[in-house]
Amino acid sequence: MLDGTAARDGGRACMTRRSLLRIGGLAGFGGLNLARVLRAEAEAPGRARAIRSCIVIFHYGGPSHLDTWDMKPNAPREARGEFQSIATSVPGMRICEHMPRCARVADRVAVIRGMHHPMTNHNSAAFTALCGRNPQKGDLELLGNDRNDPPCLGSVLSRQLPERPGMPTFVALPHVMYNVVTLPGQVAGFLGSAHNPFQLSSDPNADDFHLSELELPDTVSLERLDDRQSLMRAFDDPLGVVESPGAGALDVYNEKAFRLLRSREVRLAFDLRREDPRLRDRYGRTKLGQSALLARRLIEAGVRFVTVHDGQHNGQVANWDSHENVFGRLKNDLLPPADLATSAWIEDLESRGLLESTLVIVMGEFGRTPKINGNAGRDHWPYCYSVVLAGGGVRGGMTFGASDKLGAYPDLDGVTPGDLAATLFERFGIEPTTEIQDLTGRPYRLADGRPIRALFPS
Repeated sequence: MLDGTAARDGGRACMTRRSLLRIGGLAGFGGLNLARVLRAEAEAPGRARAIRSCIVIFHYGGPSHLDTWDMKPNAPREARGEFQSIATSVPGMRICEHMPRCARVADRVAVIRGMHHPMTNHNSAAFTALCGRNPQKGDLELLGNDRNDPPCLGSVLSRQLPERPGMPTFVALPHVMYNVVTLPGQVAGFLGSAHNPFQLSSDPNADDFHLSELELPDTVSLERLDDRQSLMRAFDDPLGVVESPGAGALDVYNEKAFRLLRSREVRLAFDLRREDPRLRDRYGRTKLGQSALLARRLIEAGVRFVTVHDGQHNGQVANWDSHENVFGRLKNDLLPPADLATSAWIEDLESRGLLESTLVIVMGEFGRTPKINGNAGRDHWPYCYSVVLAGGGVRGGMTFGASDKLGAYPDLDGVTPGDLAATLFERFGIEPTTEIQDLTGRPYRLADGRPIRALFPS
């Protein structure tokens, strides 16, 4: 995130010079050098081949697992709800009737049905889901960001993976998420701003969507840009004095900004106009659908980790937080674009030969209550919910773990967001037990959980 320096103007992503200087960086790799990563990507003895990229779709608000991927047709009506299940491409696996396209690609996904954690509020639960560990301040309703917080998953990868020339490592789109305050779990925390995501704050579905800030004006040549870079360096250190704390980070931002301005590949990656209109239709002409398509373009161009935020603000009709009319909201508003985007991702990545090397993770911060409330909705429920994985070497057509007969608690092989984080890092060839340090020098493991290796063929 860019600390509020990104603004919105119609469909254009408007970033100030200051914000452009704060996107990603070239900080040290924490003991993981380029040769080691490339070697891990090429061969991982005893494990599935390491991935090269990951896309996360985060359904902010908490999707109902009971009405999507873990239906309970034999449960009492107050638990099972109104929807029927349908057959999928996997014998015996049934999912919600309003997800027909996902049913078609079920043979390429793995459904984790026993994800759980203790955070009941959106802010704290989002932090847990996006960082892979519980917040230090506990289950607070309006938990905000803290400079001392552990980093989100993408920021860890930004630090541990070598940057591909001319491309940011970590991108988040199409907006920053809020619940009164900025939703925690979207930033680098104690790793510092150099590892925050390259944050888009505009709608890729808008007719005039483009990143004008990454387009050089006609009056500015590359030679002039080089001159400006020299001037910037002179301005930052006019007397050649010893840098104060933090000045080195500013150098990182400056160098990154100039590289992006010079990069034709970056500008082309963000240009959705280059896509076939029929493929854009396949993803869905929605904010979510076009964000998903843009995410595919970015990983194809070399970005390592992309998070797509589905939902920007909290509220009954703003995201997946359906305390009222859960079945109407799912049927009419939420599931159709999600069904399109998720299935399109899988089919598109596969057709381009990218699915095996790209892990797709579909998740929210928690699930919904087994009992339908008096407003025909479901309330927050972090004690059992579903997460869906595809690609990245995952064993398709499987479920991992199981919930009980009401979908209330894990009944078999429960896992935590920490386990998912460990799985993600290991899939990138990074040892999850690697330690990093916070601002006080206290050691932190990259992930507290254990990799879910059963999801991947050995």
